[in-house]
This record gives sequence, C-alpha cells and structure tokens, in this order.
Amino acid sequence: MDVKYKKNGRSLTVFVYGELDECSASNAKNILDSLILDNPNSNKVVFDLSGVSFMDSTGIGLLIGRYKKLKERSIPSYIKGASFSTEKVIELAGLYSIMPKI
Repeated sequence: MDVKYKKNGRSLTVFVYGELDECSASNAKNILDSLILDNPNSNKVVFDLSGVSFMDSTGIGLLIGRYKKLKERSIPSYIKGASFSTEKVIELAGLYSIMPKI
C-alpha cells in the first residue's frame, strides 16, 4: 500500500495505491492522519482510489475514521476513481452518503 498526495490551492488530493485491508490499515492510518494534520487549511480532501486493487471492511473503517477527523475540522471529504469492485464495497457500506463521489 502506498499513499501520495497533491495540493492544488487549498484542495488536497490523496492518491491511494494497493490494497486497503487489515494488513495495510495501520500504516495507511498513520500516513493519512499525518497528511490531515499537516494540511489544516485545506478546504476539501479528495481520496482518489483509482489505484486501489482491493478493499474490504477494514478499508471502509479507515475512510470513515479519516472522514470523522476531517469533519471535526469542518473539512469536507470526497471519493474519486474507485474501481468497480471497490465501488461495490463502498456502496454496500453506504459510504457515499457521507463522502460523496466526485
């Protein structure tokens, strides 16, 4: 699992690559939390999941946790680029209701 990011003005896009599962969640959590703390002036955060090859319920929990951290700071979060299989997991979990797809 790898995470990269790009800032465009006050918008932060986080690119996630690999698998979002129990094995990678702890590392991903640390990286994403650092990005959130290091960019307090962001006006939105977009999680680009186009590089995610697999995601299970642990990945959903990871995204919900980051959503909560961003919400505490009044920063909206969005999901972009999920593959067909990843999108099915997101839809079943109802994640798009709190993190809209763009």
